[in-house]
Amino acid sequence: MGSEAHEQTQQEQLVRFLRSPSFYPHRPAKVRAIQTHISWVFVAPPFVFKVKKPVNLGFLDFSTLEKRHHFCRRELELNWRLCPDVYLEVIPINAKDGVLSFKPGGTPVEYAVKMKELPAGWFLSELLEKGLVGENEINRVISRLHRFYETETPSQEIEEWGTPEKLKVSTDENFTQVETFVGTTISRGAFDAIRHFTNSFYAANGRLFHERIQRHRIRDCHGDLRLNHVHITPEATTIFDCIEFSDRLRFIDIANDLAFLAMDFDFEGKRELGKVFLRNAAHEFGDTGLQKVADFYKCYRAVVRGKVEAIETTSTGASMAAEHAKRATRYFRLALRYAVSGSQGLVLVIMGRVATGKSTVAKQLGNELDWPVFSSDRVRKALAGVPLTQRTESEITGMVYSPQMTDRTYNELVERGLAAVATGGGVILDATFSSREKRDYLRTECARVNVALQVVELETEKGEIANRLEARAANSEEISDARLENLAMLTAAYEAPSEIGPDLIKIKTSGSISEAAAKSVLLSLAEIQVRAPKNADRPTPPL
Repeated sequence: MGSEAHEQTQQEQLVRFLRSPSFYPHRPAKVRAIQTHISWVFVAPPFVFKVKKPVNLGFLDFSTLEKRHHFCRRELELNWRLCPDVYLEVIPINAKDGVLSFKPGGTPVEYAVKMKELPAGWFLSELLEKGLVGENEINRVISRLHRFYETETPSQEIEEWGTPEKLKVSTDENFTQVETFVGTTISRGAFDAIRHFTNSFYAANGRLFHERIQRHRIRDCHGDLRLNHVHITPEATTIFDCIEFSDRLRFIDIANDLAFLAMDFDFEGKRELGKVFLRNAAHEFGDTGLQKVADFYKCYRAVVRGKVEAIETTSTGASMAAEHAKRATRYFRLALRYAVSGSQGLVLVIMGRVATGKSTVAKQLGNELDWPVFSSDRVRKALAGVPLTQRTESEITGMVYSPQMTDRTYNELVERGLAAVATGGGVILDATFSSREKRDYLRTECARVNVALQVVELETEKGEIANRLEARAANSEEISDARLENLAMLTAAYEAPSEIGPDLIKIKTSGSISEAAAKSVLLSLAEIQVRAPKNADRPTPPL
């Protein structure tokens, strides 16, 4: 039997023993097993036993018994900083005459971290699901973390990990490992945009990173600050399961640590809680620069979680692999949204002359960002009572395309878009926006509700436009009423968006309108986000 097969057999035997209540000296009524990509956790009330898997994933190495023993001890020591009453001891699992036991004697074949079981129902993830997380709970977490950070005096070795050069070790490692999953849980366009945002942010904000070091914001932190790792009862706030397997992943900016929990709030659809968490933390820590790097670190954290979930698809059974793949995709989409729009709401307009590919590109971007897409063609036909794929009959064309109906269409389009931003954080509007009047109206409405606006104008050669319009006659699924005979009139009515200025994104489309156009939009958005993060100076409303 090869060493890998032998190791697998040993693991299976170990898991069988640890699943059995009779294995434990205190004889629990039942044992619940939880598997992750790096460990097995056995809940045997009133205790929990954690065993590390013999894996080497690059960012961690548990491949030998000696290493697993070492990192069990490190887990105990490091978690004593935040929850000394929870982490009890490291105990050997001994083998004697082919039988595994926690009893002394025999040869240690594995090690387990023994912990107290925290009562169910009080984990922050559970409280959030029940709608029981508000500013009071958030402030309790912040206060506990503040006391913790104050006890961690930064050394020169620790602070070096706040430089862009050192930070890139971790982000480059992420991109190398995530690239394996391009085409499955993340698209090439999204991957390239996130990587571009990350590397460009380093280049543009070197001074900001060094200011963070000078202000001693780099500490030996928790490193894995997630909803599942915070437990709040009326009596205590417990934060557990910090990273033990890599010093560099704990030697981080406190903004990086906090960003993980803020990102988790966002992932669960609780954006306002995430904003309040960072706002109140910045206030309590006296850290005015925290918000300037928060979206950068939230993007990084979302990529980390996406990577972990993607790795889980290869280390668990088929029944769970699909669920991990879905979660990986959701995390990568969240990372992309941070890279192209930050945490602030964004209205993304895909405009341009007729038949430039607006609907195709808008749909592609909607899929990438998981944002709703609202089309003026769809809204207009819905208001007029015309079936979507039926071309408007000539006798009512005048009414459907009258100035009054156009006003109603764009008013409804903007209203739906802003409502979507309020609930989901972003929206894509697919419309020609051929008049400056309509663009000014949109800009005014976005400013009124403090939502960022980004306009993308698609451009296509006139001959290509004519070809596309001619092809529409044979397409039974076409929603737009515009055809080749309308081209001259529509071209004359189009007012170029010259008033928008340098932040207008112009993208040329050609041929079949490939995904290259959407990718170009994402890269352009990421570049703009690096230059002017949209959430840096905007107020966060109280809960």
